Amino acid sequence: MLSACYQIIARGRVQGVGFRYGTSQIAKKMDIDGSVENLNNGTVEIIAQGNCKVLEQFIKQIKKGPTPYSKVTALQITKINPEKLVHNFVIK
Repeated sequence: MLSACYQIIARGRVQGVGFRYGTSQIAKKMDIDGSVENLNNGTVEIIAQGNCKVLEQFIKQIKKGPTPYSKVTALQITKINPEKLVHNFVIK
């Protein structure tokens, strides 16, 4: 099972619309480890680690917007070295 770890910066209407909660629900269903956190500049940072194929599906879901109120205008995706993650997905 090939795994990868990505830092994903989501831009758009992504704060105050349940984006972090929706993202965590999707990640948990897909067995992805990592975290989601609001940043001071109005974006949201997602660290996602898991199976490569599953991560592709996860990213597609995030592009659509994890809640009806969110609107993702851009995703900046960077492959990073896996961090020491808890085997879980947390909202920071």
